[in-house]
Amino acid sequence: MTSASPGHRRKFSGPGRIAPTPHLPSDSYLRPSKLLLNVTVENCAGAVQVVMSAEDTVADLIKAALAFYQKEKRRPFLKTTDANCYDLHYSSFTLESLKADDELLNLGSRNFFLCFKPATSSCFQKHDIMPSDSAFPWMLFVPLML
Repeated sequence: MTSASPGHRRKFSGPGRIAPTPHLPSDSYLRPSKLLLNVTVENCAGAVQVVMSAEDTVADLIKAALAFYQKEKRRPFLKTTDANCYDLHYSSFTLESLKADDELLNLGSRNFFLCFKPATSSCFQKHDIMPSDSAFPWMLFVPLML
């Protein structure tokens, strides 16, 4: 059996030498194009996972999280799916809500908490309550029995 000629062997000038890599310009850096975000909805057991673009805003995330929550038919059912009725927070323990025009990439977190805004007239609509002249007025109390 013949041994391989020395020209076929790799030659190292030192231990662990690494091939040179092309240098990137100092002002450019790699930005993720998509982000996987976890949004926990108030009074819900688990988080909704949403994939969003890095340039999207907090308002876009609220709309997408509400859409996924409703699409997955999670419980408890939401009173309304109007994005203007909800605030996004870093956690359930922070009082300050995030600004609607902030970009998701600049927030520094991928886990958020979505809660209903404090009582505002635009979020509470009268159509959610059954009218008193209904044929079944007792149906108003069915949610209380559940």
